[in-house]
This record gives sequence, structure tokens and C-alpha cells, in this order.
Amino acid sequence: MVESRPRGERPLVVGLTGGIGSGKTAAADELARLGAVIVDTDEISRALTAAGGAAMEEVARAFGREFVTPEGALDRAAMRALAFRDAAARSRLEGILHPAIRQASDRALEAADGPYAVLVIPLLFETRGSLDRLDRTLVVDCPEGLQVARVMSRSKLDEREVRAILAAQWPRWRRLQMADDVIWNGADLAHLARQCEMRHRAYCETGRASPTIPPKSGRGR
Repeated sequence: MVESRPRGERPLVVGLTGGIGSGKTAAADELARLGAVIVDTDEISRALTAAGGAAMEEVARAFGREFVTPEGALDRAAMRALAFRDAAARSRLEGILHPAIRQASDRALEAADGPYAVLVIPLLFETRGSLDRLDRTLVVDCPEGLQVARVMSRSKLDEREVRAILAAQWPRWRRLQMADDVIWNGADLAHLARQCEMRHRAYCETGRASPTIPPKSGRGR
């Protein structure tokens, strides 16, 4: 649990997390539609490791050109395979990326001008490096079988590979134990939207902002 701290002029900062396939992106998209400022560390990481990204020179030095695509981006499949079989390699990659991600996300949070900001961090509790920046933690949760099915349907990974990723993350019960707030995403998008609206209202009130709920036209909910 994260204790509130004096915020001054900065917005309330909510850390959003959840296991792979839990629906973090869907929840973040809905909170953004409602007016939250979203800072997604996965997006920052992808920019850092894209062709010409700020981290690629150091990644190439640390791991070799076999982990770099011909275009100059990180070879994600090769790096994922290495990271899951070699904990030291995973730590080395994190040592390169995490400080740069922290710096970029700090700048984005400082610039946030919405009623509150949502910092999306898939491994928020596992890494623990960003808890000091948060006023609340929000976990998106669903059954493990649904996580596996979702990831398999959107990627080229088989069930064994997806379950290996799940095994490297905290179990659901442990994330839920740490969470200040929870969104259940085991139903349809309309159910998710209602829960996001409830959380939006609560975060606006905590951050001393007036909640505004935009219309849902064109979203089919």
C-alpha cells in the first residue's frame, strides 16, 4: 500500500499495473478518455529501443549486434528468450533501461496537466523502483486462464511461452495484497468502463479536481 504524500502543485499520481493479458492497456485507454494523463513505461521503453533509440548504443555494446535488428532496433524476440533463461542478462538490460525510463517518465509526470496522472508499469511491485512517486496503486486483475487466452490470441506465443512469462511475474494474490485499488477485468468492456469511471471520480476527488465524464459516442459501450 502506498501512503499519500504532500503533492504541492503536481497532480495525483496513480501507478497502474497488472499481469500480462490482464487488460492494463484497455483500462489506461479508458482512463485517458475520461481525462487522465497516461504515462506508459512500455511505450517509453519501446521508444528507447527503437531504431535510433537513445538506449540502443549501450544495448549493442552490452549484448552484441545479434540482439539488434538490421534496422537498428532491439531484437525483442531474441532478447526475450535470453532474459527468460539468464537472470544476469535480464538484470543487465534492466540496468540500462530502467534509469532512462525513470528519467523520461519523471519528465512526463512533471508536465502532466490533467486532474491526475496514471503511470503504467507492468512490473510495478516486482521492481519497486517507482513506488516512491505514487499516491495510489491500481491493479487490473482477471483469472489466469483468461490472461493466457488473451496473450495467445494477440501474439504468436504459445501457451508454454505465455505461462513462462506469468511465472516470472508476481502471482495475482500478491499483487492484490499490495494494491490500494483494483479493477476487475474478467467481464466485457462495458463492465471495465464502469469501473474505470468509478475510479476516475474517486481520483478526481482525491486530487481536488471536478470529475468530468465525456460521452461514450462511437465506442459501442
